Amino acid sequence: MAPVLTSPLVSTQWLADHLGADDLVVLDASVHTAGTGFGTRWSPARDAYEQHGHIPGARYADLVHDFSAPDTDLPFTRPGAEQFELAARTLGVTNESTVVVYDDDIGEWSARLWWIFRAFGFDSVAVLDGGFVKWRDEGRPVRVGALTSRADEPTAQQAFLAGEERPLWADRARVERAVDGTQPAALVLATDESTLGDDHAPLVPGTIPISVGRIVDQESNALRRPAVLADMFAPVLDADEIVTYCGVGSAACVDALALTILGHDRVQVYDGSLADWWRREPETIAS
Repeated sequence: MAPVLTSPLVSTQWLADHLGADDLVVLDASVHTAGTGFGTRWSPARDAYEQHGHIPGARYADLVHDFSAPDTDLPFTRPGAEQFELAARTLGVTNESTVVVYDDDIGEWSARLWWIFRAFGFDSVAVLDGGFVKWRDEGRPVRVGALTSRADEPTAQQAFLAGEERPLWADRARVERAVDGTQPAALVLATDESTLGDDHAPLVPGTIPISVGRIVDQESNALRRPAVLADMFAPVLDADEIVTYCGVGSAACVDALALTILGHDRVQVYDGSLADWWRREPETIAS
């Protein structure tokens, strides 16, 4: 039987206690970046997964290619249901699985994959709090090299099927309605402006910045305690709806994760985020 999740987050101790359990699938969703602003480039971190180590039994989940829509003009556009199903099945995920996702940074990539799973109706998924950094720093076991065993081809009974996509994503039109007030929502910027370049275009009007760098503890690499998160998100917690965004829609998922932990159930991530907002000349919208 798969381990039962009681939170969107699991601790390193929880994972250590359940590692190797039936139907537990651990995924390394790390992505490596170079550059800032419009010069940012993203690449899969499979080499680091193999050469620098990963949690024993973890499989590498390629967010750049497998869990993003192909042939789009925006990075990390969410995949369609068919592609998502194929990517999940290839990694050994079934509808009976419990999935734990981590990355080797501050959690934006694991949160992105967690959000994608949830958007397709799969709730038995959690983010490893503190990720690989915390796991490694605690001296827990690490494996180097490619995973020697591949996921078995699922049987007809095990084949992974996505559920109906939930309204967990916002597009530009939704954000514009939030800005002009026709459909109010709090707009939260999850990335530090310094990562957007020295001469970036204007942010979405009405933005409230609550960056990932503030909500992740720099010493432990884990999310701060709920009481601290509640103080940080106090300016938006009373909003009926919240839209989080960042550069491309990854860090935004960490803020969405924190808001979910705080019990807010009407959160959307702006898919494409500023990469989408900036690709057209901003229209004249009252702030």
